[in-house]
Order: sequence, then structure tokens, then C-alpha cells
Amino acid sequence: MNAINNPTTQLLETALSSSMTRQNTISQNIANVDTPNYKAKKTVFSHQLNEAMSNQQLSAHRTDERHNHFGGTVNNDAAKVVERTNTTYNHNGNNVDIDQEMSELAKNQIYYNVLVDRMNGRFSSIQTVIGHGR
Repeated sequence: MNAINNPTTQLLETALSSSMTRQNTISQNIANVDTPNYKAKKTVFSHQLNEAMSNQQLSAHRTDERHNHFGGTVNNDAAKVVERTNTTYNHNGNNVDIDQEMSELAKNQIYYNVLVDRMNGRFSSIQTVIGHGR
């Protein structure tokens, strides 16, 4: 078993990369809040996490229908960025909702920090096993 390049590490890498893409998308939306006819974009990447989880043959009891399903290959494709065209919030054709974007920015930052902490924990464990971390 490869301690560094394994499905869990690849999953974390994919999630970090997708979270960065989401951060960039939200930043673009915020930067264009006053641009006429700008349509807000949304990053979609939960499909990648579900595919990555399905390869690990995990199973879990779901207590809520909103919980992720466990159980599928690590997909290193980039996250999908889609345009939101079904709403118009401003008189100039722009559909960026700054409150929603700021909320999404905060949620994504928390998610990214959790992923970084988990990645650091994995590498700390490897370092301890090797004998360099006491």
C-alpha cells in the first residue's frame, strides 16, 4: 500500500482543487456585482466527490436524505462551472446576489480549511510512522 498516493489522498487533492475553483468562481461573481448583464456562475463538484467515494467500497447508514451516499473512482477532472441564467436581481440584467455570494464564500472557506486540516493530519501520521514526528 502506498502511504502517500492512495485513493483517500487523491480524493482530498480533488476536493481541494475543486474548492479552489469554487473560490475563484465566487470571487468573479463578487467582482462583477455591478457589471451590466453579467450572469453569476456556480461551481459544481459534488459529483466528483461522490464518484471518488464510490471506489473506496465504504458503506454508511444514512439518517437524512441530504447525506452523501457512500460507496464509488477518484476523478481528477476539474470542477464544472455553470452559468446561472434563470434569475435577474438587478435592473441592469445582472443576477449576482451579493449576500448569497458572501455566504457561499464563507462556507467554501470553512470547507477548504477542513480539507487542509485533514490533509495535514494524514501527512503528520505518515511522518510519525516514519519516526520523524514524536
